[in-house]
Amino acid sequence: MSTNDAHSRAAGAPAPAPVPADPVRGAARGTAPAPLSILDLATVGAGYTPAQALLATTTLAQSAEQWGYHRFWVAEHHGMPGVASSNPAVLLAHLGANTTTLRLGSGGVMLPNHSPLVIAEQFGLLEALNPGRIDLGLGRAPGTDQATARALRRGRADGAEDFPQQVAELTNFLDGSFPSGHPYERLTAVPKGEGRPPIWLLGSSGFSAQLAGHLGLPFAFAHHFSGTHTEPALDLYRSSFRPSAVLDAPYALIGVGAVAADDEQQALRHARTAALGMLRLRMGVPGPIPTPEEAEAYPYGAAESEFMDSWIGNLVLGAPGQVADGLESLRKRTGADELMVTSHIHGHEVRHRSYGLIAEAYGLTAQA
Repeated sequence: MSTNDAHSRAAGAPAPAPVPADPVRGAARGTAPAPLSILDLATVGAGYTPAQALLATTTLAQSAEQWGYHRFWVAEHHGMPGVASSNPAVLLAHLGANTTTLRLGSGGVMLPNHSPLVIAEQFGLLEALNPGRIDLGLGRAPGTDQATARALRRGRADGAEDFPQQVAELTNFLDGSFPSGHPYERLTAVPKGEGRPPIWLLGSSGFSAQLAGHLGLPFAFAHHFSGTHTEPALDLYRSSFRPSAVLDAPYALIGVGAVAADDEQQALRHARTAALGMLRLRMGVPGPIPTPEEAEAYPYGAAESEFMDSWIGNLVLGAPGQVADGLESLRKRTGADELMVTSHIHGHEVRHRSYGLIAEAYGLTAQA
């Protein structure tokens, strides 16, 4: 119980609402529509400040809770002016204090950038503050350029190839389960509550898919920027899966880029702002998410136009009904247990409305 909860109880306030069951933790599956969740990066658009972006993310999380979204994840990125979520643990602590039942998590923490003990402490603390509401999603990419990655790691030799060992070490810190004789056998991450956040592995290729299967962990695939690899990665995850204390069967989530507006043309106009932002990132000139006018006026070359078309072609966009149908079609095609929509378009109000339209069309608001 947090200090605020204790004060509220002492004042006679009602107990907090119960946290909804998480399908990954053993609730019945297959009897209801697939859960729908949100991945947010605290997107900073041209003309906005990081403070405004973080306020918009907080407002979006509160609305997501009301609309009936299941999870709200934030991701670690560095050196990107268009992304304010550089430290998931700090942002999740703030979101936890401003929501009550919404599951919160990292999508993800880039584990090679950190000591496993530090992450175990951070997420153990988050779990203590928000019991039963925290997910710990782990990625093995740096989430930035190589120079920034070197600055983050300060000469540590650990890299993506050490990811399996880092995951094992992190798990042992969370559980206090190092074997006898291990240098860390007496160490447990503090604070340690009654429970601990479930670990997810994230990926955009087969490596993390296979590792998640071998470890019996839930797996989240980044379909939103690696759509051609989605089904092969999920097949590999399922074929590699070994039942564990965490899961008795595979549980796969896919991240999906989605934009809803009044009609398809408006949705496409907004989607082009995210696509141009990604194009600039790939060109080594990251910046705030451009405005629709900037995206329309940009002098695209042939290769740039091809990239834009390919990026937008991987999105689910259109009027609300089109997006809901597209999401359901993708879920059926991939067999995903859960969908996590994400949208890095310009304009906080436009982005907020897009998620609201999707929630209504997908039937979340009626369920909520």
